[in-house]
Amino acid sequence: MTVVDIAAGVAASRLSAGAVLNRCAARHAETHAALNALVQPRFAAAAAEAAAIDARPAGLLAGVPVSVKECFPVVGLRTTLGIPTRCAAADTADAEIVARLRQAGAVIVGKANVPQAMFLHETDNPVWGRTAHPTAADRGPGGSSGGDAALVAAGVVPLAVGNDLAGSLRQPAHACGIAALVPRFTVLGTAGAFDTLPGLTAVRSRAGFLARTIADLGRAAAALGIAGGPAPGRLRIGWWDEAGPVGASAAVRRAVAEAVGSLATAGAEVVPLDGGLSVQAGWLHLAILGADGGADIRRLLRPSPPIPGVGRLLGLARLGGVWRRGLAAVARVSGSRIEADALLRTGPRSARQLATLVAARDDLRARFARLVAGCDAVICPVSALPALRHGSAARLVLAALPCFFANLLDLAAGAVPVTAVRADEENRRPRSRDPVLVAAADTDRGSRGLPVGVQVVAAPGVGEEVVLATLAAIEGATARG
Repeated sequence: MTVVDIAAGVAASRLSAGAVLNRCAARHAETHAALNALVQPRFAAAAAEAAAIDARPAGLLAGVPVSVKECFPVVGLRTTLGIPTRCAAADTADAEIVARLRQAGAVIVGKANVPQAMFLHETDNPVWGRTAHPTAADRGPGGSSGGDAALVAAGVVPLAVGNDLAGSLRQPAHACGIAALVPRFTVLGTAGAFDTLPGLTAVRSRAGFLARTIADLGRAAAALGIAGGPAPGRLRIGWWDEAGPVGASAAVRRAVAEAVGSLATAGAEVVPLDGGLSVQAGWLHLAILGADGGADIRRLLRPSPPIPGVGRLLGLARLGGVWRRGLAAVARVSGSRIEADALLRTGPRSARQLATLVAARDDLRARFARLVAGCDAVICPVSALPALRHGSAARLVLAALPCFFANLLDLAAGAVPVTAVRADEENRRPRSRDPVLVAAADTDRGSRGLPVGVQVVAAPGVGEEVVLATLAAIEGATARG
């Protein structure tokens, strides 16, 4: 059942919040062994809360079961971030967004799994273990909101709360074939999530939602007072299918083309744009994120050791100066061109160097505004690839680069499923000895049937209601097609 159906049914006493919760618990029991997604369930406490809602149903989310990303405190549960040394202390207060969802009538069913320290786009850690993709056991649901995405896609919950600093809501939505909404930081902020990067202020993580339908995202947004503006009239949409150095898979390019074509058929004006600026923004975002050389994450992990993928990236993150340039030179000679470029574009920065990066962001913001002038939003890839195989996320960090510009510039964004990979799209990449491109080709192989979505990003100064309207138009056209 959808969020809209549950809330309407409970409010009208046609449905029982307790019965809805029981179905959620039963679905969790059916799927948990395969998914390992809802790692801190609280069904007993939720049952009492559902009974109270049935006695006096109220709120836009009355009786709706909601999962919460593990980084958001929930009274009585734990915010471990997948780090063993954080397992002892229980949360003593709800995160802001959890409290607001409760006020809207939602029933919090528990916390969902995350990557260790929320550092990769693969949901795996030494506390809770690895979460699987809901339809492909050899792949993950993405991250870092991967546990919640798996729960929504598997029909355990109709709505989930996560956050997004580098595609952490949109990537899992794309991988699992569901929808996401990421409001601007100025609208919702972090909403009480644990801050894994307290030294980072130039860009900030943003809370948001995962659901199976755009109407459900809209209901969640409305419950928190978001996206209350008037629906736009005829849309003017810019688009590109550029995905950065990894290169978009054939299915990803087709998804963008189908979404753009469906909007044009529905009466929107569509305008092709140069996606090169989004790639520049993606590299700049990575440089800002890594300016501390990984110091915040290393402090957070101590004394727990990082899992291999996290450890590899943290080891590279701290390299500076001659060591970094030397390793980049060796990588380039050995055929690792993409990783060599990444080494040279990222790394520890002094305060003065970080200020230069922030100034470059401000300049890029002005250039982006000129690029999309007159457009309501843009459509582009969420990721260069479909859902990643287990263990490949550290090598394929740059597959997520299409998401980064929305974070860097604090633009409202979302994702919507469009299509699935076809058999003839599994082997379209040219041969390469670059390890990143080899891993990308391996991701494409065997991906038939995996979902592929597109990203919608609002133009500067444009609100969440335009993102939702564009997502809904794509969803409607895709369903009709």
